Amino acid sequence: MTQNQDTQSAWRYHDRTKHSYSSIRTSPHYLDWINKPSPFKIYPDIEPIPLPRTLTPTGMPALKAIASTGVEPSGERIPDLDGIASMLFYSAGVMREKAYPGGKIFFRAAACAGALYPTEIYVVCGDIEGLRAGVYHFNPGDFALRCLREGDFRGHLLRASGANARLASSPVALVHSAISWRSTWKYRDRAYRYHFWDNGTMLANEVAMAAAHGLPAEVVLGFVESEVNRLIGIDGETELALSVLAVGHTENPLVASGASQELTDLNFKPIPLSDREADYPSIREMHKASSLTNMGEVSEWRAAKAGTKAGPEGGELISLRAIPDEQLPVVSIEEVIERRASTRRFARKAIPMDHLSTILDRATRGIPADFVRDPNEQLNDIYMIVNLVDGLAPGAYFYKRDERSLELLKEGDFSGRAAYLTLEQDLGGDASVTLFFMADLNGLFQAYGNRGYRAVQLEAGIIGGKVYLASYALNRGATGLTFYDDDVTEFFSPHAEGKSCIFVTAIGIPGKKPMF
Repeated sequence: MTQNQDTQSAWRYHDRTKHSYSSIRTSPHYLDWINKPSPFKIYPDIEPIPLPRTLTPTGMPALKAIASTGVEPSGERIPDLDGIASMLFYSAGVMREKAYPGGKIFFRAAACAGALYPTEIYVVCGDIEGLRAGVYHFNPGDFALRCLREGDFRGHLLRASGANARLASSPVALVHSAISWRSTWKYRDRAYRYHFWDNGTMLANEVAMAAAHGLPAEVVLGFVESEVNRLIGIDGETELALSVLAVGHTENPLVASGASQELTDLNFKPIPLSDREADYPSIREMHKASSLTNMGEVSEWRAAKAGTKAGPEGGELISLRAIPDEQLPVVSIEEVIERRASTRRFARKAIPMDHLSTILDRATRGIPADFVRDPNEQLNDIYMIVNLVDGLAPGAYFYKRDERSLELLKEGDFSGRAAYLTLEQDLGGDASVTLFFMADLNGLFQAYGNRGYRAVQLEAGIIGGKVYLASYALNRGATGLTFYDDDVTEFFSPHAEGKSCIFVTAIGIPGKKPMF
């Protein structure tokens, strides 16, 4: 049995990091603001390569970009430096700054738990217009690249992925990692879940921007950990490789045996994030247990297919009524990303049924990824507590994605319960709708092994990121929330029996901002 197949590791981590009413009260945690980690990884000994700040707008309507399941990979579709800069800015770029007594918060393009931004991006490319082939680290702080390796190293990434076909034909790949300390500083052991949520919201922006630029893109989660770590120069313990996004298409694909550039160890030392770091071994153990170690494991993982756990039938079905295409707002994807934020207070007002319908429809049409075989597949189910939606009775619902309808599980005012389930935060009860992403982890682990935990968390983050963008495209608000794990399952049972809560997103009409 491989380490990925020993799924007791994933269950141990998942159960250990559950929130409950008692765990929150018996395990207090106080933030050490003086020791808060830096939000930027800085290589002081590498000269920055400034990226263009005047970006050519795509003009693509946000709701069209969000709904895209990927551009057809045909012909020569090679991004230039301007296109890469656009994707980086609108996924990880600094949108605004806010001063506070201890310093500044640099708010970025994608939603992130606690505004801690653990995700780093590395660019691996062949020669493109404006940028020579190489491996680069992206720093959002000065909006610049720093070259870690000169030359075309895409062959090494291709080999690490077990010759993934989309990576073979992609002139550019974005490698995402997470620096755990940025998240564990606040979220401790549970931070591993947040790594994939945060990477997922970033990928939602990247995939939408790729569509807006007419570039094929695919999320790749199947790769040999150690080879990707070495390629980008990370240790795989304090900084963890999470995902790869293949971008663009060339008609001259690489072959896995064509990695001609020698891969030497990198010795660049970044500036320490803070004076001291707390260690959380459970995260290293979970990441190691879900790592793939050779090409055979990558091929086995990629061939796996998870079934779905059907709930009992019988609830009333309400058809969704999305806004017709010709009546959709034409606000561009760039404008929506620029104005997106995480709502800190909801006004307890109703949104129209067609807005909820449109958000669900656009956010769940499918993701181009190697862990789902077609756009109709989805690892997460969506349950919801409806508080205030015109034309829809308050209650608990299940989203029947294949039928584009809502199944009523139980009718009633559950706003108080929604607040409780979201760690007793008013946001969950004040929102118009609170969405609970739930999955059959047992089925996923049987199919994908421990790495299924990464896939389901990442998918939830991507769909949640799309919900954010669709909400803001309709001038609504959204926020991500944490939750009492088992209480969520209990509330939605018997329909959700055997499923685990993965992620929560609340949507509604923003209220007045808190004073602090």
